[in-house]
Amino acid sequence: MDLRKLKTLIDLVSDSNVSELEITEAEGKVRIVKSMGVAAPVVMQQAAPIAAALAPAPVAPVEAPIAVAAPAGHAVKSPMVGTFYRSSSPGSAPFIQIGSVVKEGDTLCIIEAMKILNEIESDKAGTVTQILCENGQAVEYGQPLFIVE
Repeated sequence: MDLRKLKTLIDLVSDSNVSELEITEAEGKVRIVKSMGVAAPVVMQQAAPIAAALAPAPVAPVEAPIAVAAPAGHAVKSPMVGTFYRSSSPGSAPFIQIGSVVKEGDTLCIIEAMKILNEIESDKAGTVTQILCENGQAVEYGQPLFIVE
């Protein structure tokens, strides 16, 4: 809340029959209580000091965006939100490794969603060059899981 607005509120309370005024805004909360004929502001909570609110905000230097190289090859993406597993059970071998040759329709991993185990199949034939998730990791819809070239 800026100082001009605060001063206006104090003047309104002191010139009226109102003995107490409380205002809550995004910047904080102000409570003005009239005592002995003069309104005295009491700041309950404030997100930033008033002086800081009046000072110009610092401007961050503009930097060139960093180009992130997309992995080469076809990304097999998660069709759902869930937990990523490389094998069908904790003791068994993973469905695929880096360097595995897969055909379209081969099972690559399992994603558990709502206690249901969903087999994720390759949507492209090729060689697995990257595995982008760790076993037991939570994955989001559309998150890349594997790179197949």
